[in-house]
Amino acid sequence: MNALTLILKEIPSQQVDASPLIPENLIGLSKPEIAAITLVTGNQHVRADTIFNISGDDPGRLIFAGETTKLDYIGKNCSGGQIDVQGSCGAYTGMGMHDGQINIYGNTGAFTACEMQGGLLRVDGDSDDFLGAARPGNQIGMTGGTVIITGNTGARVGDRMRRGTLLIEGNAGNYAGSRMLAGTIAILGKTGNYLGYGMKRGTLLLWHPPDKLSATFNDCGYHTLGFLPLLLESYRSLETRFAFLPKTIGRAHRFCGDMASLGHGEILILVP
Repeated sequence: MNALTLILKEIPSQQVDASPLIPENLIGLSKPEIAAITLVTGNQHVRADTIFNISGDDPGRLIFAGETTKLDYIGKNCSGGQIDVQGSCGAYTGMGMHDGQINIYGNTGAFTACEMQGGLLRVDGDSDDFLGAARPGNQIGMTGGTVIITGNTGARVGDRMRRGTLLIEGNAGNYAGSRMLAGTIAILGKTGNYLGYGMKRGTLLLWHPPDKLSATFNDCGYHTLGFLPLLLESYRSLETRFAFLPKTIGRAHRFCGDMASLGHGEILILVP
């Protein structure tokens, strides 16, 4: 069986809500039934086959291609299967994802993996602001799953994050880990200003020391942490640069905070 492939016929004039097009919604449907699925673009409701050329017969693996930057909510509430996006995509990719795998071969817009609950989301490119965060007005962001970003991210990475893992191979913008409740954010590149702002709990794992850290983080000195080799070992099953960090890393410079909040969070700067 070949993957079910949806290729945009032309560049849509408005953003398209692609949330109905997830594997569990399509399994068991005939191709005419898939073609008749209603999508929202701007203030219009249109059939899927007016926007996409549809081919393939395996909805368990779904491929989006074409000018995919016009597609929002790809993989929203996905609970299984695999979605591949051959290009960059819009906002809210992987929102509320429960399980399965999403691969983006390009960049993603704001609120990628927001309120994600499980599964694996990989971006071979950059991600915009509010990666793994809560939507405006909500109190809890990402609560599970793993996100791998091979490029850079925007501001507010992991804002209000509750659980889960964000692995960022590039740089992170301002306010990384802001208002974080729990979980792990690992960053190989550099970080912006206001790192860990309002952080209550959770771990920020850094390869490079930040240029500036808020006075509301306490310097706890250097420590040999027995869990660090185990944590890094857990990344070796993933396709990421984190899988190739030296196995001997076990020491870190630890800061705890944000003392202006609950103050049980930690920033660990790895010592090679």
